[in-house]
Amino acid sequence: MHPAFSVLIFTVTAGAGYGLLGWLSANEVFGFWLLSVPTKLVIGVIAMVLISIGLVASTQHLANPKNAWRSFSRWRSSWLSREAVLAIMLYPIAALYAAAIYFTWSSIILWAGLCLLLSLAIVFVTAMIYASLKTIRQWHHPLVPTLYLLFATISGGLAWAWLLAWNGVDISALANVLAVLVAFTALLKLGYFICFKVPGTIDIQSATGFSNQKVSILDAGHSAPSFLNNEFMYDVAQTKLVRMRWMMMLATFAVPLCTLCWVPDANTLFGAFVVMMAGLLAERWLFFAEARHVVRLLHGQQRV
Repeated sequence: MHPAFSVLIFTVTAGAGYGLLGWLSANEVFGFWLLSVPTKLVIGVIAMVLISIGLVASTQHLANPKNAWRSFSRWRSSWLSREAVLAIMLYPIAALYAAAIYFTWSSIILWAGLCLLLSLAIVFVTAMIYASLKTIRQWHHPLVPTLYLLFATISGGLAWAWLLAWNGVDISALANVLAVLVAFTALLKLGYFICFKVPGTIDIQSATGFSNQKVSILDAGHSAPSFLNNEFMYDVAQTKLVRMRWMMMLATFAVPLCTLCWVPDANTLFGAFVVMMAGLLAERWLFFAEARHVVRLLHGQQRV
């Protein structure tokens, strides 16, 4: 699949924003750290800015951005529509949560809990846009929504740790928890790479049902550039994919893990967060670049 830069920015930036808002809301509900009102408001604003940047970037992927409103009309059948509706619903809920913080309303835990649930739900629904596609084996798997949720948790968690450290809060326990989450996510991502080798085992024989005969395409599906060619026939050299995998693993997991284990202060955590975001952009690029739609079999490719 062709990796659209706007979608990469959307999923990574908004994911970190939802993760940060989730950590802030969870702290409000469970009371892990006692934070001042200005600190909580600043963290909430940063989270919503990250989310908004991601949502604005996502509209650039539309051929006709003026028709974006149509994505709200298919709640019952479309994961994309559910994502759009929930993403917009979060804004008034987050605003009420901010008001509850500022005015110290007794209902603050209610609004924090709703923000936490909505943040998790939006990330899950976003992942299901891809995981629901049976035509792409690299996406149609329970690991996809699981990894999306974990990526939002660790990226938002690293931003949360940095902001707490910047405000002089003791984050030793948080650093240990995040280190475990980062290591666990790294193991799951390695498992994902092992499960979905490129190319895979789906071939033109299994697609046509002629398992005992050798089948080949005599004429490709399209002889001129088309949407299918541009989006689904995206190919990258295997050596480049391997290099990108190593770079992604180092930036997304190794550098943040070393930082959390040995030098978790405000300056190093900010650097680790920036490095992790770059690594997640590489991860999301791989997520698209390595995806193989079965329509490729109609264009002469033997296996996907």
